[in-house]
Amino acid sequence: MKALRIYAGPKARRHIEQNGLQAKDIGVVPGAAGGPKGLILGALDRFIFGEWLAQTDHPVHLVGASIGAWRMATACLKDPAAGFSRLEDDYIHQHYELQPGQKRPTADRVSEQFGESLKAFYGGRVHEVLQHPRYKLHIVTSRGRHMLGREHKLATPLGYLGAFLTNSLHRKAMGAWLERVVFSTPGVKLPFATSDYRTRQVDLSEDNFQPALQASCSIPFVLRSVHNVPGGPPGAYWDGGITDYHLHLNYGAREMQGEGGAGLVLYPHFQKSVVPGWLDKGLKWRHKATHFLDNMVLLAPDPDWIKTLPNAKLPDRQDFVRYGPDMQARVKAWSAATAASAQLAEEWQEWLARPDLGRVGAL
Repeated sequence: MKALRIYAGPKARRHIEQNGLQAKDIGVVPGAAGGPKGLILGALDRFIFGEWLAQTDHPVHLVGASIGAWRMATACLKDPAAGFSRLEDDYIHQHYELQPGQKRPTADRVSEQFGESLKAFYGGRVHEVLQHPRYKLHIVTSRGRHMLGREHKLATPLGYLGAFLTNSLHRKAMGAWLERVVFSTPGVKLPFATSDYRTRQVDLSEDNFQPALQASCSIPFVLRSVHNVPGGPPGAYWDGGITDYHLHLNYGAREMQGEGGAGLVLYPHFQKSVVPGWLDKGLKWRHKATHFLDNMVLLAPDPDWIKTLPNAKLPDRQDFVRYGPDMQARVKAWSAATAASAQLAEEWQEWLARPDLGRVGAL
């Protein structure tokens, strides 16, 4: 059974038809939010960043939200393949001890432990990320406005209810409650247009790298928000997936930057649909491709292949509830899924050697 499905927007498909696909054609790599689902992309990440893109010397923009931001920052380390292996191991083995009578760990405890993990992971190596000679990192966060400007036990749930209702009417109107704040490699323009949603850009630095990355991973009510990230506007910052769940962004804007090359977007993803925001998960009419994705090549696991994994699905956050205190059972299931994901990288490598348009579906 084939594990990998390949999809392309119309511009990307025309490029492949005329030229095939080479590493120098890639201008942007996004990394989606999605928690444990991102584990299935580890083998692809190790090949793409450890081997394939390493062959070139052109600049590549890496845009990430939540676990996608962690992945894209890891790609900027000097040995990305080793970094991705450690990320996978750390994520799989995360565990939060419950106090007597608790059904789930407190947001304070999860935030504290996750912050310690990030500090250990990037300790003494932030300069590698910020000074990478080719990769330009963009960490997406969601900053609360007005009622969501500070985390509060009553105001925050009400604020997110308001954001949900407003977003249901019009995605752009949710900007009254939350804005997109992107922390970027200093001096680098965003590789996408921002007319779709209220956006600010802030330079990354040694001081704000960890709080920005932790904020991008801070799921509301599961972790605490990160307040007042250095260099950014004041307020509470949450998971970048709230505003940009799967980074459905207008990547065609890259063509205005004059960086040369085909400027295609290579998107290792865990599904075909690119959902705009976290609050759009139930709004199926927003899951369709738009012209924003015309120059995108998307890689995703075949749904039938996913059924061969433990529990017939990708790892997800519900597994923490499914397995409860039985950490070893969860580790076993997630490890089996990540081991199987090697097939995705093998099939992508084979396709690159002999590009076959017959295997490329419409995005």
